Amino acid sequence: MRTWLDASKVYLERRVFVILLLGFSSGLPLLLVYSTLSAWLKESDVSLTMIGLFSWASTAYALKFLWAPVVDSIPLPVLTRLLGQRRSWLVLSQAATMVTMVGLGGTDPATELWWTALWAVLLAFASATQDIVVDAYRIESLDEDQLGAGSANYVFGYRIAMLVAGAGALFIADGYSWYWAYVAMAALMGVGLLTVLLSPEPDREISFVDHDQSLGAQIRDAIINPFVDFMTRPHWIMILLFVALYKYGEALLGVMANPFYLDMGFSKSEIAAVSKGYGFAMTILGGFMGGVLVARYGIMRALWYAGLLQCVANLAFAAQAQVGYSIPMLAVTISIENLTAGMATTAFVAYLSSLCNVAYTATQYALLSSIMSFARTMFASGGGWLADNMDWTSYFILTTFAAVPGLVVLYWLMKRLPIAGPPDGNSVAVQHEER
Repeated sequence: MRTWLDASKVYLERRVFVILLLGFSSGLPLLLVYSTLSAWLKESDVSLTMIGLFSWASTAYALKFLWAPVVDSIPLPVLTRLLGQRRSWLVLSQAATMVTMVGLGGTDPATELWWTALWAVLLAFASATQDIVVDAYRIESLDEDQLGAGSANYVFGYRIAMLVAGAGALFIADGYSWYWAYVAMAALMGVGLLTVLLSPEPDREISFVDHDQSLGAQIRDAIINPFVDFMTRPHWIMILLFVALYKYGEALLGVMANPFYLDMGFSKSEIAAVSKGYGFAMTILGGFMGGVLVARYGIMRALWYAGLLQCVANLAFAAQAQVGYSIPMLAVTISIENLTAGMATTAFVAYLSSLCNVAYTATQYALLSSIMSFARTMFASGGGWLADNMDWTSYFILTTFAAVPGLVVLYWLMKRLPIAGPPDGNSVAVQHEER
């Protein structure tokens, strides 16, 4: 018992607790351009096809690797001198996120859909920039013995934020309006902003772009080298294909979930209480179980088991469509979906982290997560058209098979690359062990 208590103290260390608050700040905007926005659009009588296409508003999450090298190496005038490289970019991106949240909330999708789309794109861009810096700050500010607790705190903070931006925003919209829901979320971004202002800059030295170098040399050092390094590992194309396909089925499920709930007759408050509130607990439990899977069977086998279980979630939604309005059945459906999603996410994040070379952690992680986000956006955009042209039961049965291509590629990789990671073993974990 003493050993467990001593180990648990790491979660209360300042630098580790800061990561929980930054995780909250990072997770808050996501649903506001995804499922929460989908519910708003549905209530405004926007077609399911257009709701599906609206997922393209979050393309910035898929393309953030394009400007990650800029965030990594370009100082901001005045702010960087006052706050440091990481904190200056965090303050800028968080302030921009707050402004764009209010801007999006001030639109009316029923009469000015294009303004809604524009503000959603701007919010996604600001939020994606914040994600780039938070990932870099997390890696650079923690010691080796804090990495596990820091990662757990980040995920926990992120999930709390998703609960707030999901259930919280729906409750506020139900009681007041969508505008005040988005204003409230903007105010909560102050948690992250205050955290940055009260926290120190990471000790790790940042390598700024040497402006005395030729332009070609600057581009090579900041942008090209991280990608060239990734392409030196065996079967890198198949790895990227797997990253793109693993969340295919979940993407088609997620983009239509809230419109489906509303079509079944559930109120926004019921969706908030069951899907977001109760579902949050199931996601946390699923995340813990995913960690146990990774520890017990390794990353690749954990991905396999969690991927198979994800298929069950889509079939549970097909069963919900047959039952119709039923709170107990909704609880069962949400239990299955969130539990399996939590397991798969934990294993998937562990896999992405294992692929990063320590010399290019921020850029390579941005590349991998961008590919995953881009694929999710691209695949999800067609979900609305499918849902418009078939009944809900058929839709969820069809999307179950969308998970199969990713599992096929995973099986192929398991036979050839049983251990993931850079070929030279120069991973983030190894670097911290050498400190």
